[in-house]
Amino acid sequence: MAMQRMGPLPPGSTIGILGSGQLGRMLAMAAARLGLKCHIYADAPGPAFDVADRTTEGAYGDWTALEAFAKRVQAVTYEFENVPEATALFLAKHVPVRPGAKALAVAQDRLTEKAFITSLGIAVAPYHAVDTAADIAAGLKAFGAPGILKTRRLGYDGKGQVSVAPGDDFGAAFAELGGTPSVLEQRLAFVREISVLVCRSETGAIVTYDIPQNTHQGGILRRSVVPAPLEDEVALAAKVMAGQIAEALLYVGLLAVEMFDLGPRAPEGQRLLVNEIAPRVHNSGHWTLDACPVSQFENHMRAVAMWPLGSGERHSDAEMRNLIGEEALAWRGLAAEQDLCVHFYGKNDPREGRKMGHVTRLFPREMTPAPVAKAKRAPKS
Repeated sequence: MAMQRMGPLPPGSTIGILGSGQLGRMLAMAAARLGLKCHIYADAPGPAFDVADRTTEGAYGDWTALEAFAKRVQAVTYEFENVPEATALFLAKHVPVRPGAKALAVAQDRLTEKAFITSLGIAVAPYHAVDTAADIAAGLKAFGAPGILKTRRLGYDGKGQVSVAPGDDFGAAFAELGGTPSVLEQRLAFVREISVLVCRSETGAIVTYDIPQNTHQGGILRRSVVPAPLEDEVALAAKVMAGQIAEALLYVGLLAVEMFDLGPRAPEGQRLLVNEIAPRVHNSGHWTLDACPVSQFENHMRAVAMWPLGSGERHSDAEMRNLIGEEALAWRGLAAEQDLCVHFYGKNDPREGRKMGHVTRLFPREMTPAPVAKAKRAPKS
């Protein structure tokens, strides 16, 4: 049984983070703003090591090292969804792990994930389980349309997937993915890709950020613009769906729910389809660092530390763009742009397809702000 600690963690407490990438780095920086320390545990050094109070390099199956790590922290979270479920379950015997292992189990297997989401009455793209090349043909026949073949596990940033259509060499396509259990999804003509960033506390309180529209290139997120051009009722429906998923998982922390918007001509109940969930802070929420008083990273750490959640309200419209590979070498010019918020991740190898940083441009929010109450004067002594 997981060990439980009562009450919020006070400043000076230490939160353990599994994973040493840029998300862990930004989580540690957000924690420092709250006076919380972070101990990074990862199987290899990464950008998060540079900003943490303490680090441990160890395997995710090294139970001795993990137990020692657990003794030095008051709670544990993770910055990537491929943390072994067994690791989270082991740590939960010693220290609270937020979010829990169930979120990992669901998100790590695309077939399990889709079944879980549909069990909540939430629509996903038509899909077909694939264990052999023959299953691809059966799935495409059922769809009557081209599809995307994706590995059930360990796919990210466009990796572990290939497009297929009737007449293709299905054996070659299956072999390209290593012949591993996969999922075939129908290729959809959607209007836009969006994501919902929802943060849930241990008590069930929920904060949802405004919805960005996302553009991908080569399977990698290229750009997020907020707000997405959605009708109010559609945006509300998307937020409700994300909240349902977080509640069903008894989720604690920031959850990203990626969706396809099929547009107003979509059949009833099919306007929004969930693509996948990410049980962690998310690239499409990086704009919150500059456009919100409390970013996705800070709210995640607030939830992990059992603090009250902060407001997800944005004070500005925003456009976030990832810096991929050698684009980061233009840092001097980017830094010279006075209206640009620049974030670099401390990586030294700007290879192709690698996220080196991001930039965010802010714009006045297109709405009339609420009046600010004037501070009352202190009585004269």
